[in-house]
Amino acid sequence: MTILKQLRTFLRWAVGVFFVSSILAVVVYKWLPVPVTPLMLIRCCQQMARGEKIRLKHHWVSMEDGMPPDLALAVVASEDQRFMTHHGFDFEAISMAWDERVDGKRRRGASTISQQTAKNVFLWPGGGCFRKGLEVYFTILIELVWGKERILEVYLNSIEMGDGIYGADAVAWQHFGREAKRLTRANCALIAATLPNPLKFSSKNPSRYMLKRQTKILREMRNLGSI
Repeated sequence: MTILKQLRTFLRWAVGVFFVSSILAVVVYKWLPVPVTPLMLIRCCQQMARGEKIRLKHHWVSMEDGMPPDLALAVVASEDQRFMTHHGFDFEAISMAWDERVDGKRRRGASTISQQTAKNVFLWPGGGCFRKGLEVYFTILIELVWGKERILEVYLNSIEMGDGIYGADAVAWQHFGREAKRLTRANCALIAATLPNPLKFSSKNPSRYMLKRQTKILREMRNLGSI
């Protein structure tokens, strides 16, 4: 009986610490740049395990001073066109993805930019109910605390955009030889085209498929107009 009481006490303490620390982290990152993400650390460990030199290019730029508006528009057009109107979850996309799964069709992604940001900053890649539950929790938190502009800013600064490349400024220098704010509209669309799999697709040496995606995204950007 004593052991069960101790276990319950420990679990209550652990849950309390998790909630306090997670809320504190979200509040802190509302104002401060995110220096490193779990995925960055995982990739570095994978590189070391393969005996490779560590590759980690990441430099934070603010939405006001260094982020091209066209890149924000491009990723919304490509990844999450209802980003500005949903509250973290696109239930229409989720429903369509579920229908396709039931019908045995190729599965489409239903994760919003908010969900991807929550996963990138606070969690690890992969599936499972536990991790998905945490993703829902952090998505709700950042929608409530950060707001849309901050979510986009963190997303564009933290997402993987190539092998060892994270964020807009890093990919701008590594693939286009210029700072992020000097990226062209076409550059931005090409970067957005790689995001489903930036380790497979390259904005530096785009395939014909990538160029087709770029053209489609440019068209969607024109249709959206602005965000």
